[in-house]
Amino acid sequence: MLPYAIIGAGPMGLCTARRLSQYQILWIGFESHTDVGGLWDIDNPTSTMYHSAHLISSKTMTEFHEFPMDSEVPTYPAHHHLKAYFQAYARRFGLYEHFRFNHSVIDIQRHDDHWRITTSVNGETQTHDVAGVLLANGTLHHPNRVELPGEFTGKQMHAAEYKSPSEFKDKRVLIIGCGNSGCDIAVDAVHQAASVDMSVRRGYYFLPKFIKGRPTDTLGGKIRLPKRLKQLVDGWLIRMIIGKPSDYGLPDPDYRLYESHPVINSIFLHYIGHGDINPQPDIQAVNGQTVTFSNGQTGEYDLILEATGYKLNYPFIAPEALNWQGFAPQLYLNVFNPMHNDIYVMGMVEAAGLGWQGRDDQAHLVALYLRQKLDDKASARALDNTIQQQFQQRAVGGMDYLPLERMAYYVDKQTYLSQLHQHIRELSADLEADLATRIREANAC
Repeated sequence: MLPYAIIGAGPMGLCTARRLSQYQILWIGFESHTDVGGLWDIDNPTSTMYHSAHLISSKTMTEFHEFPMDSEVPTYPAHHHLKAYFQAYARRFGLYEHFRFNHSVIDIQRHDDHWRITTSVNGETQTHDVAGVLLANGTLHHPNRVELPGEFTGKQMHAAEYKSPSEFKDKRVLIIGCGNSGCDIAVDAVHQAASVDMSVRRGYYFLPKFIKGRPTDTLGGKIRLPKRLKQLVDGWLIRMIIGKPSDYGLPDPDYRLYESHPVINSIFLHYIGHGDINPQPDIQAVNGQTVTFSNGQTGEYDLILEATGYKLNYPFIAPEALNWQGFAPQLYLNVFNPMHNDIYVMGMVEAAGLGWQGRDDQAHLVALYLRQKLDDKASARALDNTIQQQFQQRAVGGMDYLPLERMAYYVDKQTYLSQLHQHIRELSADLEADLATRIREANAC
């Protein structure tokens, strides 16, 4: 029997491997680096991590439930804490022995009734025939670059290349983009740069990391409010605690809270208020080292850093094999492919508060489905029908997410998890019925 292939040994690849092992599904993993951890291993050449990076969600809201982080790990762990965490997870569940490290996947093609994977190993190619493919190579590797309106003669780089604030020493810095990474990096730059400006095109909601000494993402939840009411109430509370972005010279959002990913940063606004970070509007023109903004103001810069996010990137497989539509593959629950029931895009999902446990729930569903499909169970066939009928319906739960590339695979947490858990219950019922039959047969003997 051919194994299933897992591409990537980051958090999504690891929990996928753990779930396949749990259901006794043969698998083999391919990882381009020398160890597990993916994005969170700063030594990984494909990692976009920087030295000051920490989680923007608290550890208890992010960790795998069956493998909690150690008590000495801080509330918002740094990247090195998480690298150690994933290495310990891989050891705990015996995953290392099934991954092939230093194997870069360069091609995935359909071959008869299975898939053929080509990898590069120390410059030599190898081929591997597999029953199916689970793509878990991450969503934050391929930088979304911007085209400046003119020629910049200073240094230009993307946040994906950034590692250390020493990069900014004595430079006049312009950061494009005000997402979580952009704000983190701007705070880093304050301590080294001659000046720090930030070009902000649209409004963002800003949330502190702590409220009354507790992580912000652990507050609330005891009373489930309707979504629109929660948006209004939480938005009002944030304005009471922090104020409006326009109070700091930033544009106010023209959308409701949670319709785009908020910025979780307690320090960024502090530095704006102290004059250490200077907000600017959109860029209108660039000439040499002079940048002209849409308000007519100009600035001179030595370095422009694009904190403009990332694009989905699966370069080793044809987009049509993933049912790619617009900005992202169109898949049921962001994972199940209506064209091929033996290839799965793992971890292509974002939601406020989903954490790694939500992604582990996704891996649990896929592994359980594969087990039932291998055993030719009715519950797997029923899910196949659902995939074909509902793959165009994203689990947004009535939320009106912004039509942006980075939001193309965003879901509503409660809606998404509710659907995952419903399918897990249906597949598990079939499994439990089969187990009960085997027990009765054994007792009869």
